[in-house]
Amino acid sequence: MIRRRFADLAVRQVHYREAGEGSPLLMLHPSPGSSKQLEAKIAALAPNHRVIAPDTPGNGDSQPLPLEAPAIGDYAVAVVEFLDAIGLERCDVYGSHTGANIALKLAVLAPRRIGKVVLDGIGLYSDAERAKYLANYAPQIRPDLIGSQFLKAFMFCRDQYIFWPWFESAAANRREGGLPSPEVLHDWVIEVCKSITTYHLGYAASFAERLENNLAEATQPVLFLVAENDPLLADTKDAAKLARNGQLSLLGHTASSGFAGTLAEAIEAFLKSA
Repeated sequence: MIRRRFADLAVRQVHYREAGEGSPLLMLHPSPGSSKQLEAKIAALAPNHRVIAPDTPGNGDSQPLPLEAPAIGDYAVAVVEFLDAIGLERCDVYGSHTGANIALKLAVLAPRRIGKVVLDGIGLYSDAERAKYLANYAPQIRPDLIGSQFLKAFMFCRDQYIFWPWFESAAANRREGGLPSPEVLHDWVIEVCKSITTYHLGYAASFAERLENNLAEATQPVLFLVAENDPLLADTKDAAKLARNGQLSLLGHTASSGFAGTLAEAIEAFLKSA
């Protein structure tokens, strides 16, 4: 069973999901959304691990950082504060996309707290790509009296399944795989709406961070996971070559039957390896 909890920090609360027993595994979700989007993966890993999956600051039901423009390092420090609050001294860590950026920075800033690192899709951007994504990928959305924020959140989430990047709708940007079920899309949109005024901050921090130095500095064993339909497939392959102690595992399509189980098997094999 996945249980939902809150941790009290000095100036804010963190919402998190927890399941299972065994060696602790911290899971950091991609943006936007929350740890709800990791539930299938949490369930697949819980038989052998105590899985702890917080909503990152300013996402889902976690309160934002008291900073106007937090950097990835601020998100990593916030994770350390969360680990302190729940009394967890050391753990392995999994992160996906923005969560992968935070996980990697966490490994660099707190090496004594982090064992092995799993990065599920991670981006290496040129200066031109960085500028484009910072300008267009995660627009600030504010509630209004006609409810336009709900439509904007829905279109933002839906179009990420259709195009990469979502704001460029040319035929060349079309993604394969189609849309998820209405229920999955609904759940995602709801999680984004919970943090509609702060969801963009994690994106800004992620796109602004230059990962090359972090990849070179991380001393832990790092598994680079990436699905065949992940838009960060090529970047993740390149990132694996830059890590001190990295290995690459290619997965199938995220919509394939049993994908969460396949991903869990790859993670289990890595965490059990010497």
